Order: sequence, then structure tokens, then C-alpha cells
Amino acid sequence: MSSRPPPGLRFARYRRLRHSALLREMGVETRLTPSDFILPLFVCKGLGVRKPVKSMPGVFQLSPDQAVQELRAIEKVGVKAFILFGVIEREAKDDAGSAALDPANVVCETLKVVHASGIRMTAITDLCFCEYTAHGHCGILTKPGAYLREQTVDNDATLEQLGRQAVNHARAGADVIAPSGMMDGAVAAVRCALDAEGFLHLPILSYAVKYASAFYGPFRDAADSAPSFGDRRSYQMDGRRRREAILEATADLEQGADILMVKPGLPYLDILRDLREKVHAPLAAYQVSGEYAMIKAAAQKGWLDEKAVMMETLTSLKRAGADWILTYFAREAAQSLAD
Repeated sequence: MSSRPPPGLRFARYRRLRHSALLREMGVETRLTPSDFILPLFVCKGLGVRKPVKSMPGVFQLSPDQAVQELRAIEKVGVKAFILFGVIEREAKDDAGSAALDPANVVCETLKVVHASGIRMTAITDLCFCEYTAHGHCGILTKPGAYLREQTVDNDATLEQLGRQAVNHARAGADVIAPSGMMDGAVAAVRCALDAEGFLHLPILSYAVKYASAFYGPFRDAADSAPSFGDRRSYQMDGRRRREAILEATADLEQGADILMVKPGLPYLDILRDLREKVHAPLAAYQVSGEYAMIKAAAQKGWLDEKAVMMETLTSLKRAGADWILTYFAREAAQSLAD
């Protein structure tokens, strides 16, 4: 019995362009480069500190001198940007997150050390209060007995603080400011504060579309920023609401954002694609701590090929529309592209 199709039967043969590795490479539409990646760094006070984050293998809390060593290594493999998250001792935290406003805090100190080292990378700073508040929420809390049924972050009282924090980061040498707390009007407040101090040239990377997510767990270990009561659903977005993402993103653009972020990345690829089709501003996606930890844990069990899954997930973020990808895999992915 013949294995050939009947004479005259016509159908498309898409496999012709997959026949060889060379043909497959020539037909690629989505390409990753090391300059697509932004490496998140957790920085803490001290000297020679390199404290492992248990829930994120390969990730550390770093003192400024160790952060410089890490950045030198990723600069060599072509990564062009990093974002800083401050980690402070619990006794230094208070309800107002005052340490976030200290011009000599660990983020500002690290910026100065990095610039003095001669590293030529884009320095982005996360602008939030959860790492600095005793209660772990992203700003000043509403007062007991306020009109809200449950205590939450006081949106407008937090805006002024965000402006002050942004100016401190700018003076210390930040190249991009990234407000992440999902306060209404945060971009406008930061833009006004920066402009008033002469930092008109500094771009804002807004965490415009940030969903309340279970994937943030390992980050909260790394930054010691878990809320002491309740959750962040009164200010972070609800994953069951899709259309709101366009409203949040366009509002931030109108307030002065230069780049928009979707966070988390993989669970919200559809949202990232929605934005890519609606706005022309650069887009970032954050492959968050839980996404990273899942891949690492499964690979350690031998259940997944870590390198292959790492590259597949990063490619999916870029294919969906991300221009920049925040990922803890930045160094490994850049090295993989060079192999």
C-alpha cells in the first residue's frame, strides 16, 4: 500500500521552511538580545555582604560593593540595565517608611558607588515604600476611623512622599525612575517633583499595569516586604479585570510616563499584547520572582530543562510585545545567547 498521498491532493507544506536549522533561523521573527534584559538587584547596607535568598536560587541580597561586582559581570555579557530594590533592617522601618526618604539610604548609596566604579549601565530605581514600612504596605496608611471600611494606603498622602523619594534617587544618579506602588496620580506627582528640581530629562518607567499576584511571594522574602496585615488588593489590580489595564496605561501616559510595565509577565501575556496593540510607548514586562523560582525549582528536580524553559518564557514575553524584560535570569540568558 502506497504511503504517498493520492495524485492531485493539494495541501500546504509548512515544514519546508523548518527542514534545516539554517532555514529555521532565517525565518525567525522574534529575537532576544542581552540589551532586552534588566537585572533586578536587592541591595543592603554593609561591606562584603552576599546573602542568598532561599526561595530564589542564585539571587542574593548584596551590599553596594558586591552589587558592583555583579554588575561588572553582567555588563560584560551585554546587559545594559539594572533596577535597584532597597533592603533594610526591621528596626529601621516605621509606619511612614521614613528610610525611603533618606538621601543616604542604601539605594542612593549604591547608585553613587556604581557610578564611581565606572560601570556604564542604565540605573533604574524602584519607587515604593513596602520595603521600608513597618506594616509592609506601599505608603502611608489611612487613619483609623476614616471613611473606608478597612485600613489601606492613603493614596494622596503617599504621592508627596513618592515625589521626595524620586528626587533623592535622581540626585544620587538614577537614570530612570520606576514608581511601582499603584497609587492613582503617582506618575504625575513624580513628574512634577522631578521637573521642579530640574530633572526634566529623566524618564519614568511606570508599573502601570501591576496585578495583585501570588507570584510575588519570593520577592517579599528577598525584600522583607510582606504586608503585616491584609493584602494589597485595594491598590493593585484584579486579575479578573482585563479592560482596566488600558485605562491605567493610558492614564499614566497622559501623566508623563515614558515606558509602561506589565507585572507579572507570563500570567498576563494577553494584557501585554492588548497594550502593544493599543499604545505606541515602549513596554516592559516583569518576569517576577515566583516565575523564576518555579523554573529553578522544577529544574533542580530534573523535571525541566532550565535553559530551554528560561529562553522559551523570555521569548514569549518579547513576542507578546515587551521591549524590555525585567528578569532574574538576565545574566544566564545573556550568556546563553552568546553560546
